[in-house]
Amino acid sequence: MRNVKLISAAVITAGFALASQAAIAYNNAGDVFVRGGYAKTDTGSGNGNVLGDSLNVQSESGFTFGAGYLFTDKVGVELNSSEKFEHELNTDVAGGIGSIDRMPVNLLVNYYPLGGMDSRVQPYVGAGVNYTRFSGEPSDVSVKSSYGAIGQVGLDLAITNNVSLNGYASYADVSSDIRTGGETVGKVDMDPVTVGGGVTLRF
Repeated sequence: MRNVKLISAAVITAGFALASQAAIAYNNAGDVFVRGGYAKTDTGSGNGNVLGDSLNVQSESGFTFGAGYLFTDKVGVELNSSEKFEHELNTDVAGGIGSIDRMPVNLLVNYYPLGGMDSRVQPYVGAGVNYTRFSGEPSDVSVKSSYGAIGQVGLDLAITNNVSLNGYASYADVSSDIRTGGETVGKVDMDPVTVGGGVTLRF
């Protein structure tokens, strides 16, 4: 959580500190944008348990993408996802027990405090719902899909009227049952922190 707070503070501070340097109109009601980039997800440790043994889900990286729409200069909606993150699994007693694929889909409402202003730098904050689909589990094991809350902070740095560099950090609540033979044998419980960057195209 300390890393999340530091990242959030840095993003917001940089946004307001650099806003006065701008001269490009940005974030107008009716704008559509798409994003693409690369991110690393830190799953932390102590990610649940299986058959009474502590479970650890290893961190992973992958490509991300998304799209959004601005209802007003300052408020918009964003739908984003990523390629499947393949996480290695291990337990304290058994060691490595295979891997699992995790694909998050996030629907967020974003707020842009400098929206509609001639600012090259545009910070934003967002909150919404995370859906996580698990697949590729070890043999005879299934993990149910998860629904939870997600929050994010981000920053767009305009290069042209339509192209920006993007950086963000998000925090999601992911929790699901682990089953084998129809019986619940454990739980995946993690709060992944994802830090990424890429490009935003605005239309």
